[in-house]
Amino acid sequence: VQLQASGGGLVQAGGSLRLSCEASGRTFSSFVMGWFRQAPGKEREFVAAVSWSGVITYYADSVKGRFTISRDKAKNTVYLQMNSLKPEDTAVYYCAAGVGARKERYEYEYWGQGTQVTVSS
Repeated sequence: VQLQASGGGLVQAGGSLRLSCEASGRTFSSFVMGWFRQAPGKEREFVAAVSWSGVITYYADSVKGRFTISRDKAKNTVYLQMNSLKPEDTAVYYCAAGVGARKERYEYEYWGQGTQVTVSS
């Protein structure tokens, strides 16, 4: 089972990026897919999650209104559209999958390798 995250990069404050996470090795249609991030010297924190149906979404307060999570079940891929980026969004972003998961790290069984997002001021 693999989760492959991509789409990170360097962007100026106010800019946008779209992260992708492709799952392989099994069908993830029954899994909640989530994004977490970890900045240097900080704990890994929840960013957003989407239910297997794509209908239910969860967001951290810090990204509400700026980030949008979505999934394409046919492609086994989840996306994180990040708009109005701020320097404090700089972190390594990880995708994760778990049955019945919501906002806690321990609820996620599978983790991707991470992709770096750097927002310059």
